[in-house]
Amino acid sequence: MKSFGKKGAILFACHLDVVGAGEEKWKTPPFGGVERGGRIYGRGSADMKGGIAAAVTAIRQIVESSVKLQGNIIFLAAAGEETDSCGAKRFMRNRGWIPKLAGVVIPEPTDFEVVTAHRGMLWLEVTTKGKAAHSSMPQLGINAIGLMQLVLIELKRYKIPFKPHKRLGECSMSINTIIGGKALNVVPDRCSIGIDIRTLPLQNHRDIISDIEKIFAKLKSKTPQFCADVSILREVGALETDSRSEFVRDFCDAVGAKETKAVGFTSDAPYFASLGMPVVIFGPGKPEVCHKSNEYIEIGAVEKAVEYYKKIILKFLG
Repeated sequence: MKSFGKKGAILFACHLDVVGAGEEKWKTPPFGGVERGGRIYGRGSADMKGGIAAAVTAIRQIVESSVKLQGNIIFLAAAGEETDSCGAKRFMRNRGWIPKLAGVVIPEPTDFEVVTAHRGMLWLEVTTKGKAAHSSMPQLGINAIGLMQLVLIELKRYKIPFKPHKRLGECSMSINTIIGGKALNVVPDRCSIGIDIRTLPLQNHRDIISDIEKIFAKLKSKTPQFCADVSILREVGALETDSRSEFVRDFCDAVGAKETKAVGFTSDAPYFASLGMPVVIFGPGKPEVCHKSNEYIEIGAVEKAVEYYKKIILKFLG
């Protein structure tokens, strides 16, 4: 893409994928896109189909108008944000064509809060390995679930040693899945847990993994048959855009915001931040309805977002 005009480009970075409908019953078909009472109900309506629709509409209206821009608009709709960020990663691997950017806008549902910081994500899988045996003779086996119990006790005591962030607070750790055993009459030889850790700017994920490996060594010294390993399922860095930067100040001026906000969730933003340009998360929709049954977005909020995105484009490229 050739850059035109004197001003840098604006990148609207969106994600098309959504999480599953979940097991809780919906009042409307989860993938039906039902319009009711001034809202659109459906999985992904807030996260983030509403933001995508608003960005596309704003860009189209700008392009179809007589306004001559002094820079490019780049629109990205990627896959994988909810799973492995494969779309953002691929986009960044092929970034050589991207012209100079003024900044990046991510239309996640923030209810029109200007978000400039969020925690990172480190998903780990810890697996204990035992020895299978008939459950009538458990002494002939090594119970992997029993070994995992030792790990769980240690992790309950473990506190990640890192200074709290002034805006994001402390990092957090939550053990959210456990899988072990194949049958009631078999001593399990394998057990796995999934750990969701939310990290802070400048925090080294390898330090956390090293701490867990030290826990393994401690347990091994006390219980010789102990065997475990840890692997990374997914990791995304934290985001911290300078709220005092010119781009953020101008962005807030364009949307009438007096301050920026930090949030606990994670997005694809850190991948785009590696471009060295400011990243702002801003979009329609209430974040508290995301990933829940009966997710919705107000049609009026989408229309409002269209006007905001046009103001942003004209602010930086007009």
